[in-house]
Amino acid sequence: MASKADKTQGGIVETIKTVFWALLIAGVFRTLFFQPFWIPSGSMKDTLLIGDFLFVNKMAYGYSQYSCPFSACPIEGRLFGSDPERGDVVVFRHPTQGVDYIKRLIGLPGDKIQMIDGVLNINGTPVKLENQPPFEEVMAQQGPQRLTPRCENAPVGMGDICIKGRQIETLPNGVSHSILNITNTGPVDSTPVFTVPDGEYFFMGDNRDNSEDSRFPQVRGGLGFVPAKFLIGRADRIMFSSAGRSLFYFWTWRADRFFKAVE
Repeated sequence: MASKADKTQGGIVETIKTVFWALLIAGVFRTLFFQPFWIPSGSMKDTLLIGDFLFVNKMAYGYSQYSCPFSACPIEGRLFGSDPERGDVVVFRHPTQGVDYIKRLIGLPGDKIQMIDGVLNINGTPVKLENQPPFEEVMAQQGPQRLTPRCENAPVGMGDICIKGRQIETLPNGVSHSILNITNTGPVDSTPVFTVPDGEYFFMGDNRDNSEDSRFPQVRGGLGFVPAKFLIGRADRIMFSSAGRSLFYFWTWRADRFFKAVE
């Protein structure tokens, strides 16, 4: 019969084994299927807020050199997965800056994209827009970078209410989402026609006057078109959200955003 000490030691060993395998499985799961992403800026408000934490579905579009965990992944093209759909919120590697971005997929290969007086036009047709109550937030420093929002009602003092116009935008495939707007006369509120090349995509932020996206060409330091091989995955659900400088500031947690679907 085993002694009490032996049983205690055996219990500790079993606990260590359990923790080891749990961490190993979690690591494999993360490497193969999901990648964590913390929202650092306000370019996707009000769909995504600074401090939202989500997992990126790396299998949504298959593996590429930027999402595949294996060295055998192809340099060009993708393995498995399906084609991205217009309206998806996508994490991808910036083609020239080498950092990860998150934006909404607006233009597919062959599409003609243009902004006219702040209204998105796809293949010569303006998208449907429905006015909504304005988006309001407190003028304050946000997130670890201590960013302050831009406001339609500027100038706004610290602690006062910052307002942006809000609309529901419906894309040609029926996907609807919220967008924010400050002005219709900004530098990319009226653009030339962008024809999306084969195998590439056109992305925009939902916070239209506060987003560095495909409206800015790469030759001017912008995002430009994004080749398929740079796609990492689709953002499907917010897991956690904190309005503070650190996730440990529990009094700044946004409980109403926990496990919220990304639309």
